[in-house]
Formats: sequence, C-alpha cells, structure tokens
Amino acid sequence: MAETDPKSVQDLTAVPLDEMSTRIDDLEKNIADLMTQAGVEEAEGENKAKGGEAS
Repeated sequence: MAETDPKSVQDLTAVPLDEMSTRIDDLEKNIADLMTQAGVEEAEGENKAKGGEAS
C-alpha cells in the first residue's frame, strides 16, 4: 500500500470533498466571468430581473 492510499473512511471522503470544493470554486469563477462577458451584474442583475417579473 502506498503512503498516499486512504487509510480510513475519512480519508476516502476528504479527498473527493476537497476536489469537489475546488471544482465548485472554479465553476463559480467561470460563471462570474461569463456573466461579466455578457454584461450581467452578479447579484444586482439577478434581483432586478426577478423584481421586473413580479411587477
């Protein structure tokens, strides 16, 4: 068994959770970049669109 092999259940879940967290952070950054390219404000644009639909 290599030193990097998981030794417990916590080890088995810790690595995938860390990877998922990194992927989510990257996804959020990519979404923010796309919204910027599209000329959409992150939170304000979303709230304005919802407010306009409700009126």
